[in-house]
Amino acid sequence: MFKRLPGDEARNLVSTTPDTAVVFRPAVVKTPAIVTFIVYGWRFLAALVRTTWRHPVAVAVPVALGVVWTWYGWPAAASLLGFVVLSLLAWAFTEPGSFSRLVGFRLLAWWRLISVYRRHWQSVMDVSGLARRVNGRVYMPRLMRVTCDGWADRITVRMLGGQAVKEWSDRIDNLAQGFGATSCRVALVKGGRLLLTFPRSDPLAAPMPALPIPDEPSVGPVEIGKQEDGKPLRLKVHGTHVLIAGATGAGKGSFLWDTIRGLLPAMRAGLAQVWALDPKLMELSFGRELFQGRYAADPADCADLLDEAVSVMQKRATRFAGLQRCHVPTVDDPFVLVLVDEVAFLTAYQPDRQLRQRISAALATLATQGRSVGVGVMAALQDPRKEVMNIRNLFPDKIALRLDESEQVDMVLGDGARDRGALADHISPVPELGAGVAYMRLETSPEPIRVRAAYVSDADIRAMVAYYGQAA
Repeated sequence: MFKRLPGDEARNLVSTTPDTAVVFRPAVVKTPAIVTFIVYGWRFLAALVRTTWRHPVAVAVPVALGVVWTWYGWPAAASLLGFVVLSLLAWAFTEPGSFSRLVGFRLLAWWRLISVYRRHWQSVMDVSGLARRVNGRVYMPRLMRVTCDGWADRITVRMLGGQAVKEWSDRIDNLAQGFGATSCRVALVKGGRLLLTFPRSDPLAAPMPALPIPDEPSVGPVEIGKQEDGKPLRLKVHGTHVLIAGATGAGKGSFLWDTIRGLLPAMRAGLAQVWALDPKLMELSFGRELFQGRYAADPADCADLLDEAVSVMQKRATRFAGLQRCHVPTVDDPFVLVLVDEVAFLTAYQPDRQLRQRISAALATLATQGRSVGVGVMAALQDPRKEVMNIRNLFPDKIALRLDESEQVDMVLGDGARDRGALADHISPVPELGAGVAYMRLETSPEPIRVRAAYVSDADIRAMVAYYGQAA
């Protein structure tokens, strides 16, 4: 006799022969039809309300056409539709900017949502490993919103509970390839929500000529190029320090000369001074007349010039103590920008140990105490390793041009910058494509942004010296 099975399992026993496996049939619960209709009806109403709330215009247009068709017939509806289409076309041709902002990009976002992201969302999440399977059930990150502008698609995503941002930043290549984009960037919007940026085009693909010299004297922010979204790139130099790192030929000189070019009116008015350290004698020497004698190339002269800058800083601090906390440029106390090209030659590769220590100490003093009294430092180097530039963390604003190794990106921009899309090691070595292209991480914005500095040619520098050298 077989052992009696507990509960209702005995009735589910199909076969008891010795050579046949025991098969149990699962219990089937029959749902009443009315419950099924109620569930599907509720889902339909919820979807209808959600669609109306999110896309009021897209819902109102077919509803209005349907009402006109019902009351006045199809000729009236067709006439109304033609009038709307012609009005939109006239708007697009006469005011393309406002049309794109209010209508065009919204339509593009809807089309990209339907044709690209929602269509491939499940497969990309599954293949990239961002979806989870628990007890046979699939949990998928939620695609919340798609917005578009002139150069990129931005997707707002709700992560799964317990998911980390690093899981997404480690899979930016998977996401870019899955949705047919060249790259992907990940930014945390708030707890549980991410913003994924997929560029559709590259506004920085072509080199930029030198920007016009400003008409009004100002110590910044100075316009030096263009951001990836097409907006002007304005670099803050007064009240901060800037570190520029890039391989040979990456375009570090563009950032230096664009900054000088933007400060020329202030230099001419006596509100700013640029002190130049040029140990390799090939970059800043073109405009030495602009620096009013504060130019040094020999390492010993560079050390003397840095000591003089420290002395100016300390005298100002003594005079400002108890009176003011922020520097306001005046003719008596102008903003002083210390430019150091190839700073690694002075801080790491200098054979004279005492001279090397003296220069490093002066730079560290300026970087820690200078910006509140109107003395800033902009330093450029090729090798960002700690043993080469041990004070790189004293620079609030950092710029990474083309770098040789992926690890160097985080050395310059901080930990995790490359995971969030700062692919400085992928910038093209071809000058026409990659010279002057960089990723910038500012003190006020921890997320790296892609930028390109305008190219200042030798002829532009000579023109700057001719027009402003004597007056400066």
